[in-house]
Amino acid sequence: MVGQSRKWMILVATIWIQAFTGTNFDFSAYSSSLKSVLGISQVQLTYLAVASDLGKAFGWSSGLTLMYFPLWVVLFMAAFMGFLGYGIQWLLIRNVLTLPYFLVFLLCLLAGCSICWFNTVCFVLCNRNFPANRPLAISLTVSFNGVSAALYTLAANAIDPASDALYLLLNALIPLLTSFVSLIPILCQPSLDPLPPDAVRRDSLIFLLLNFLAVVTGIYLLIFGFTTTNGTTARILLSGAIFLLIFPLCIPGVVYAKNWFLRTVHSCFHFDGSGFILVDADDLELHKELISRHASSIGPTGNGSSTHLLSDNGSAIAITRQKTGEIEGCCQRMLVRDQLEMLGQEHPAGVLVCKFDFWLYYLAYFCGGTIGLVYSNNLGQIAQSLGQSSNTTTLLTLYSSFSFFGRLLSAVPDYIRAKFYFARTGWLTIALLPTPIAFFLLASSDSAIVLHVGTALVGLSSGFIFAAAVSITTELFGPNSVGVNHNILITNIPIGSLVYGCLAALVYDANISYGLGNILMSDSAVCMGRQCYFLTFLLWGCISVLGLVCSVLLFLRTRHAYDLFEQNRISTQLY
Repeated sequence: MVGQSRKWMILVATIWIQAFTGTNFDFSAYSSSLKSVLGISQVQLTYLAVASDLGKAFGWSSGLTLMYFPLWVVLFMAAFMGFLGYGIQWLLIRNVLTLPYFLVFLLCLLAGCSICWFNTVCFVLCNRNFPANRPLAISLTVSFNGVSAALYTLAANAIDPASDALYLLLNALIPLLTSFVSLIPILCQPSLDPLPPDAVRRDSLIFLLLNFLAVVTGIYLLIFGFTTTNGTTARILLSGAIFLLIFPLCIPGVVYAKNWFLRTVHSCFHFDGSGFILVDADDLELHKELISRHASSIGPTGNGSSTHLLSDNGSAIAITRQKTGEIEGCCQRMLVRDQLEMLGQEHPAGVLVCKFDFWLYYLAYFCGGTIGLVYSNNLGQIAQSLGQSSNTTTLLTLYSSFSFFGRLLSAVPDYIRAKFYFARTGWLTIALLPTPIAFFLLASSDSAIVLHVGTALVGLSSGFIFAAAVSITTELFGPNSVGVNHNILITNIPIGSLVYGCLAALVYDANISYGLGNILMSDSAVCMGRQCYFLTFLLWGCISVLGLVCSVLLFLRTRHAYDLFEQNRISTQLY
């Protein structure tokens, strides 16, 4: 009982870490000030954003290596790097010291690396303490990474609403303080025995309550994170947000009262097996065994080679190709060539990079989630060019909050699976749809309403993709290789940050050269007007359409494997 209680305290500590270390969304809040102090061009500012994103990709690799160290060591190394990176940038903006551009680049790299080390700690904690409900734990905790900007906005308003540099100081100090607070439950990790099926379902109900509380927290921050209030009101609003983050500590009491809960409430519900996508090692091994037995009963037909595919009802079929024959139709060849046969099959790195499905997945992520991250990096300059500089923190809060809701929505397929089943790659396609719509809306108008709607849509879409990516990588390419494979996948983040960011910066600087409505702030020129990002939005919209097409192809190529896995899962529960 004590062990079950402690694991929920660890989950709350993980929520705190994620909620206060999502500083990757905060670059827009101080990027204009940083650009002005350093006297750099938009292209040079883009390189600083790329450095932060490059640190995130490097942080995943180094963080996985550091898993061999105690978690508290990794936690405090991440906190120290963030304190150093953001703290020195804060001194720089306050004109306390002067640094060359190269050193500022390294500081952004260091700060970006710290974010992913925090994420590594959180993923390891979720994997160790919730092996049966891993997708639910990860999606819940990762979602809180999207509320950091809203929390920092409330904190900044409570202390000094007029200070842009305060954001950087909060980014440096709060994660360090949160690490100290979270240290106690992390050091007291319980030794957990495997849970029986009924306990797994009870834990799933607790996750449902926690997700409901998370939605309440997100709505609270979405409503009050926008408001610019006086110090007293801001402090009250900040206290309310802190209360909502502390309230989940009541969960251990729920665990202690589980007997009463079973007698009075839980008996009213009836579950025929798990309603969640729990792709753990045992499920996948059983799935592979069933596939192997079925495939072995179907031998090659004729003299040609046979490729085992999956029919619409999940059964295996053999498509025979004669040596001189081909499948007619370009689209059909694309759908069946090197098609994924089953979920959970291990793909080492060498095999992964040769798979057509992986590159479809890579492009979908590259043209979807990554382009949304680059949009958030440029949000400060976008607002400034449209005369909305005073609303930068509002837009940042909006993006952050909807990213939070997008991450929460990534768990919806797991909750509704018992009633409505749909392949996770299909949900990825649905999640990508708002991104091109948002960019074409932004290109069509420069009104404040369109800017707010477009920002919300991009945040919602990218948040879902970020949270769902780990589960998709696990299901498509194997759970044992997920660390390496996901590292390969997210190399698209720094690449996309460089490509998309430079594209936007070149368009921005080109419009400055025309001298239309532009102003000079300190030593840096600022582009003003709709033309500063019009072409960028059009190009980003077309690129995101390409990502949507790739996700549709990925769904069509993998839906049979998902259908077969679901049928095998249901069939095993009938015995």
